[in-house]
Amino acid sequence: MNPRNALVLVDIQYDFLPGGALAVPDGDAIIPIVNQLQHRFDLVVATQDWHPEDHASFAANHSGRRVGELIVLDGLEQRLWPVHCVQNTYGAELAAELDASRISRVFRKGVDPCIDSYSGFFDNGHRRATGLGDYLHEHGVAQVYIVGLASDYCVKFTALDAQRLGFATYVIEDVCRGVNLAPNDVALALNELRQAGVHVIRSDDAVVA
Repeated sequence: MNPRNALVLVDIQYDFLPGGALAVPDGDAIIPIVNQLQHRFDLVVATQDWHPEDHASFAANHSGRRVGELIVLDGLEQRLWPVHCVQNTYGAELAAELDASRISRVFRKGVDPCIDSYSGFFDNGHRRATGLGDYLHEHGVAQVYIVGLASDYCVKFTALDAQRLGFATYVIEDVCRGVNLAPNDVALALNELRQAGVHVIRSDDAVVA
């Protein structure tokens, strides 16, 4: 039997789409392609940013601090963000335009108010796992294909962790969009992924056996 493959949908939530609290430019453009891709894969899972209101990554929870500033949070460098993807709010919901019929499980991250979680597998300190890695291993997954938001943050760190966990890891570049706080952030992120052994491909090449 051939090893199974999985498509991981990263944080396709309203707060990351145009009009959202932390909108990724052109983020909604990936949804039709995501929907078309899903039938090619044995398993489809999703991640969901799921922050408590008092999350320490929110600039609003630090007096005198502004969005974009860097602080040290529990020993880790942390960029401060606008309030986004708060648990049980509209902004935290997976986009209704996303075909969820083949999503077997949604893994929530960022639930600890004291540490952020860019990766779908672990928090930023690798202190707590979301269960995604174990779930993929239990289902015999060998190849992981990653799409979603944002290329230079949650997609990047999800892919790096997938690679470290031993999965053959692919990022489908045209089915991701980036924040690009600095003009070259996405390009630098993709280069970092390639150097780590992650395959950066296009959707036309995402044909799996």
